[in-house]
Amino acid sequence: MNIVFAGTPEFAASHLDFLLKRNLNVTAVLTQPDRPAGRGKKTTASAVKLLSMERGLRILQPISLRSTIMEDQIRDLNAHLIIVVAYGMILPKTILKLPTLGCINVHASLLPKWRGAAPIQRAIEAGDKETGISIMQMDEGLDTGPVICQSQYRIKPSDTAEDLLMTLPKIGGPALLRCIELMKLGSATANAQNHNRSSYAPKVTKSEAFIDWSEGAQQIERKIRAFNPSPVACTTLSSIRIKIWRAKLIEKLSTAPPGVILSADKTGLCVACRDKCLLLQEIQFPGKSRTKVSDLLNSKASFLSKGNQLGK
Repeated sequence: MNIVFAGTPEFAASHLDFLLKRNLNVTAVLTQPDRPAGRGKKTTASAVKLLSMERGLRILQPISLRSTIMEDQIRDLNAHLIIVVAYGMILPKTILKLPTLGCINVHASLLPKWRGAAPIQRAIEAGDKETGISIMQMDEGLDTGPVICQSQYRIKPSDTAEDLLMTLPKIGGPALLRCIELMKLGSATANAQNHNRSSYAPKVTKSEAFIDWSEGAQQIERKIRAFNPSPVACTTLSSIRIKIWRAKLIEKLSTAPPGVILSADKTGLCVACRDKCLLLQEIQFPGKSRTKVSDLLNSKASFLSKGNQLGK
């Protein structure tokens, strides 16, 4: 079976690596063009491109898929199946029709829940107890195609988006392999999604990461986990922007104004929210690395003091 793999970030590279280690015939890879990244905005290749270069795979990096030239290039690959994992570009109908077995997509949610660009982040933010991997036959809609198989994962109370990005490929790889084997045998069954039960997971914006301390403590704690590692939840203290990497919900009612630091000790910063309190455990000042609050109590004592107000 000739397989064309389309993907871009590390999440996709983990799935590609799983297939290559099992000697599947990946004849070519589609991935996003190299883009500026990091503080220095250095042009950087995607995780999928780096892995593909290491394995000697043919790499295509189109700016757009909506051209007859690109369509002809993909047609010439004689793919039986195109596998899409977090590619970041929508496959037009002309390309969806090219492989003899069609195109399948590995999506990081239990469809029809959380269709869209940020299913992992939105699941954590919403307080979902469960997520997983869905593999669907692609159609022209956004994650609307019939589902071939799903694998569930129980979200831990401490899980961040980074944790799930590392964990879900461990169930996604085997699920993808099972799906491919079923398609080879002609015994794969695709079940239509219940569109009435669908929800949408829009891309996370930087503005969402700014914490509103008048929200409930649990909701803020979920946002901190959902936005780790990107764009990272943040607040201000004396007009200085501070990133918050890790926090813990404190079951303690507060009557103090939201955002006020109630205590600062080796356990962290206890901050008042609308209802309960949040213990900030790991933060990051501009130009510095992320650091445990306990390691900042001496050097940043004037900032991290009881009574100071976050969010101003």
